[in-house]
Amino acid sequence: MTEQLLSIVHLSAVSARDGNAPVLRDVSLSVARGEVHGLVGESGAGKSTIAKAILGILPGGIRITQGTIKLGGRDLLALGAHARRRLLGAEVSLIPQDPLTALNPARRIGAQLTDGLRLWRGLSARDAQTRALALLDDVQMREPARVMRAYPHELSGGMRQRVLIAAAFALDPKLVIADEPTTALDTTVQKQILRLIRAMQERHGTSVIFVTHNLGVVAQICDRATLLYMGKVMEQGTTRDLIEVPHHPYTQAVMAACPRYDRPGQELEPIPDAVLATCRAEVMAFDRAGVSHG
Repeated sequence: MTEQLLSIVHLSAVSARDGNAPVLRDVSLSVARGEVHGLVGESGAGKSTIAKAILGILPGGIRITQGTIKLGGRDLLALGAHARRRLLGAEVSLIPQDPLTALNPARRIGAQLTDGLRLWRGLSARDAQTRALALLDDVQMREPARVMRAYPHELSGGMRQRVLIAAAFALDPKLVIADEPTTALDTTVQKQILRLIRAMQERHGTSVIFVTHNLGVVAQICDRATLLYMGKVMEQGTTRDLIEVPHHPYTQAVMAACPRYDRPGQELEPIPDAVLATCRAEVMAFDRAGVSHG
């Protein structure tokens, strides 16, 4: 049996700014060691909220009302702020969506890469520099020494994303959360970055949670996936099953709406209003039962 690294059980959250409206509804999922797990759904589905709940960086006004988030058997929600920060800093990392805003524009790339190595691994300045150069080489960065001296604005979007991938894997974390890391990239660079993340994941044996709205991305990189709608799990399973034999009407409709490269000229099929109405009714019935409020 595959060992589970991350286990989320009955996680619910509300937004105080919206009158305690539910934003996560009894979400349960697990991520095995070495697995790439996709969190997929439209904007507002709750996928980034789950990622931020794991990292402990939920926006103000979002409050968890029930559930557990266990990493390696330790309940993150039960830890104090200091203990959780030390655990997450050493074992969980993030690849943000926008590398231009994630990187400090006033500091050179080398300084930003070596900070974490010196803080969390206690490396000397020279050893951290050597490790950072090796990481840039791992992510197939040309002229890593020149990149170390560069500022973020001097790099292309794809290069900046490679820097963030290098930083995410620098401490050999057990879990990497990739929050739509290819959204701002063109299609060619997107494919390169997906291959790179998968290669780094396999090389380090890391588990990855990949947040995306794109089922095509899920098909390329994920072993398993969870499909969300309005903060509720609609369906989850292996990527192959989710794509080839979807069970929930929403999953079936989402798959039918995806353009197919092998069917040029095919008209796009929007998700039928009847399916969305059924999903909303399912969610509202869930709320009336009071489950999502703990």
